[in-house]
Amino acid sequence: MEIKVDDLSGSEVRALIMEHLLHMQSLSPPESTHALNLDGLKKPDVTFWSGWEQGEIVGCGALKELDTQHGELKSMRTSSAHHRKGVAKRILEHIINEAKQRGYTRISLETGSMEAFEPARKLYENFGFQYCKPFANYTDDPLSSFMTLEL
Repeated sequence: MEIKVDDLSGSEVRALIMEHLLHMQSLSPPESTHALNLDGLKKPDVTFWSGWEQGEIVGCGALKELDTQHGELKSMRTSSAHHRKGVAKRILEHIINEAKQRGYTRISLETGSMEAFEPARKLYENFGFQYCKPFANYTDDPLSSFMTLEL
């Protein structure tokens, strides 16, 4: 898989982000949906990566800088045609390595607490993420799980 910084201009990437946003909106009410839209992903404090195999997008992920030592994992998504192939694991490894190169001491994330998010939470647990209290501008929400990884 080739993982590259992406400017979100390609139709395949835009379609994957729309799939992600629609899926998140179908699972959570608006006040509990924290996925970034295209404009949010294009902000200067966010780096977005897409994963490709044989010219086809297979997944994506982003890292938002909260401060010089703390990043937030955003927009982790595997294309529906490529589930259970290790795509999310490879992209997450790439983002963690990037965070270490930047000198971050931790990465945090917010994901859903419902059953539909269990595979994502298990992935993060397998990488050593621990459950934590809300961070940055998040507040307690029974539909959210907060996790952090010390680097």
